[in-house]
Amino acid sequence: MISRRHFIAGTAAASALAATSKAIGKAPGQAGPLRILVMGGTGFLGPHFVEAALNKGHQLTLFNRGKTNPGRFKDSRYESIEQLQGDRKSDLSALQNKTWDAVLDTSAYLPADVTRSASLLASAVQQYLIISTISVYAKMDKPGLDESSELIVLADPNVDKVTNETYGGLKALSERAAESAMPGKVTVVRPGLIVGPGDTTDRFTYWPVRAARGGDMLAPESPDAPTQFIDVRDLANFLLHLVEQKNIGIFNADAQAGSLTMGKVLNACQKASPKPVKPVWVPADFLAENNVGAWMDLPCWIPAHGDEAGFGQRSAKKALAAGLMYRSLDNTVRDTLAFWNTLPLERREKPGAGLSAERETEVLAKWKLKNKTAS
Repeated sequence: MISRRHFIAGTAAASALAATSKAIGKAPGQAGPLRILVMGGTGFLGPHFVEAALNKGHQLTLFNRGKTNPGRFKDSRYESIEQLQGDRKSDLSALQNKTWDAVLDTSAYLPADVTRSASLLASAVQQYLIISTISVYAKMDKPGLDESSELIVLADPNVDKVTNETYGGLKALSERAAESAMPGKVTVVRPGLIVGPGDTTDRFTYWPVRAARGGDMLAPESPDAPTQFIDVRDLANFLLHLVEQKNIGIFNADAQAGSLTMGKVLNACQKASPKPVKPVWVPADFLAENNVGAWMDLPCWIPAHGDEAGFGQRSAKKALAAGLMYRSLDNTVRDTLAFWNTLPLERREKPGAGLSAERETEVLAKWKLKNKTAS
């Protein structure tokens, strides 16, 4: 059985902040030229948020160590961005004596780190938006579970190493740390699998890339098997909307429950493929017998039964009501494949998820032989 945990892997015065908000003419919940601090900003989600915010005229400050994609925002188009360097674990001095309307924390993995930054910024911002994960939930055994569902509780709350076993629990503690340091100012967004251009995990990317090779394609279980994910650009737009509206609360940011199936995903991949490709749907029990694992061998898929009966069907109704919008699946597939094709050959030769071509061929041959023998 696939464990749920693998569904993966203040110093400025308040009066000064109020005066600054008044000076740029913003009312609570009103969109306008906001000053936004991004903790991180150069990885996968961050750049898409930066682009969305810049396109709407907001003023951005990025705070990071300057180690991940250090040249990402160096050309003249980004000259308006204030870029500060430091380390949230040891040196937050660059954030002192400054104010912002909101903070987007894209790198909140350990509660101690969140406590450190949120405490420093408590009187310097009006809103602290923390990126969490749907992996904070203790159970996935029923379709339609929402933000009120039970959260994971770690046996050792003092653990400080992020692993498959601790990831969700540490994220839950990070949410609590933010609210403790900044009560009434915290927005928690819990995405599912984030996909699209810029993804480094290759989980969703496996499917459009595999389809582009053409031929018979090993497909898991059935076309009706549910799945769930969100395009990184839709997530970035939703985060910006929450900041513009100063929307405080907790939101599952994912596809609508039950709206996506593996059949729909692979159909979109077929349309984007430059070569003819045919999905060959293989039952979950045969895949298990042949050591083909869910999620990493065949990404985006977990058999929706037992403890994972709610997989692909987590409720996103609250986020939809708050303004979450989706682009088409065809758009996500097409743009993900286009992004992949811009990567260096040596990178494309070492995908981070999915079956190798040789292993897929082997399993398909066994499945076809079994069917032939049975007939």
